[in-house]
Amino acid sequence: MSAPASTRTDTSRRLALGVLATSMLMTILDGSIVTVAMPAIQSDLGFTPVGLSWVVNAYLIAFGSLLLLAGRIGDLIGRKRMFLLGTGLFTAASLLAGVAASPGVLIAARFLQGIGSAMSAAVSLGILVTLFTEPRERAKAIAVFSFTGAAGASLGQVLGGVLTDALAWNWIFFINLPIGIAALLAALPALPADRGLGLKAGADVLGALLVTAGLMTGIYAVVTIEEYGAGSAHTLGLGGLAVALLAGFVLRQAKAANPLMPLRILRSRSVAGANLVQMLMVAALFSFQILVALYLQKVLGYGAAETGLAMLPAAAVIGIVSLGVSARLIARFGERNVLLAGILLLVGVLGLLTRLPADADYVTDLLPVMLLAAGFGLALPALTSLAMSGAEEADAGLASGVFNTTQQIGMALGVAVLSTLAASRTESLTAAGRSTAEALTGGYHLAFAVGTALVLAALAVAFTVLRNPARRPEGQEQGKEQEASRKNTEPVLTTL
Repeated sequence: MSAPASTRTDTSRRLALGVLATSMLMTILDGSIVTVAMPAIQSDLGFTPVGLSWVVNAYLIAFGSLLLLAGRIGDLIGRKRMFLLGTGLFTAASLLAGVAASPGVLIAARFLQGIGSAMSAAVSLGILVTLFTEPRERAKAIAVFSFTGAAGASLGQVLGGVLTDALAWNWIFFINLPIGIAALLAALPALPADRGLGLKAGADVLGALLVTAGLMTGIYAVVTIEEYGAGSAHTLGLGGLAVALLAGFVLRQAKAANPLMPLRILRSRSVAGANLVQMLMVAALFSFQILVALYLQKVLGYGAAETGLAMLPAAAVIGIVSLGVSARLIARFGERNVLLAGILLLVGVLGLLTRLPADADYVTDLLPVMLLAAGFGLALPALTSLAMSGAEEADAGLASGVFNTTQQIGMALGVAVLSTLAASRTESLTAAGRSTAEALTGGYHLAFAVGTALVLAALAVAFTVLRNPARRPEGQEQGKEQEASRKNTEPVLTTL
């Protein structure tokens, strides 16, 4: 039996937070760990250059398109149940990916991994905000959760390089097995059991089909821009179809008796504004996470493991700020002010990257950039708090799914747009007679400049749209949670 969220001990809540953070770490690691192993995978399994991109794209399409649906279904059938199902599927798919002996099997396994990740990630924040209801405690919990997401990408590059060099590419997937099994075993007693609202409260089949098809089509169109071109009939046609499907979804939600996504969630200024800020910020910061790694390898000649180690200072400062500073600053100055400060630091990160020379010195040219990445540690926890603060308890899973969906859309846009711009600029500089290193650096400079503009746009939206959430007296907050627990959370057997 699991206790209601309002009666759980601090120890059990910390264990639950550990489970949720571990699951998020697996999800983020899986998105970045594979990037450094791509050459080895291509050589071993015989991927074509175009086919190799689907090792990443299959995961992104499944993950990004199913988050919203998974979040709402989690509200309906119970978030714990959805989390367990997703973690189990992800772990099993990791085994399949590790033993894959052909491109088709690996791509299928990556698609299944994306589905499993969407199921667990979509409800994680929803579970977290029902466990930690007091503002200071919630800020600390979200800081831990955000840290695993922000630092996981850098750690994934280190781990991917080490495992690929020391063992084989298969181990970047096998490492998920003990972590996934441990997370499942810990989740059974740790996570609060909830019956959910019931399928009748929101079983909108047509809406589910429209939003899933729209997101899947849109993300596919975006991730294939580099292959087909932004102005091609392929990209424009699929993009138009995605817009039409998503518009149909919105119209359906306005009229459906039991909508999959009640539009009231978007009436919240904090929810809508925070998601827009996140989309802009994540699209821009792809240029830090991925293009810096490419610059280190292709321009400066770093190896896979060296690249990961070079980016470790960024992970370290993100961790220090997220876990040791952000919650205190949020409690004192409010989420909005901390978010603005974090975004300003990120403007500095991308601004400095536009000045990188082709023969950069790590200590003088790159280390300051890594240290300014502390802005991640300020911005992400504050942004997450703002995005979840405007959602009602019954919609927590949906709000979590929406927040994760905009993150994936922003990432896909960043990958497509910034990579295409960098490649185009590099080609023109090469044609003009520049050396390979100078041409690559010039391409990255353009991407960093566009990324800077996107972060400035995020800053403008955050400044004009977002407001600090109203603070309830502690007793009132606890009373609200106890009432929600009596209505929504009942002890049930911790089995599926």
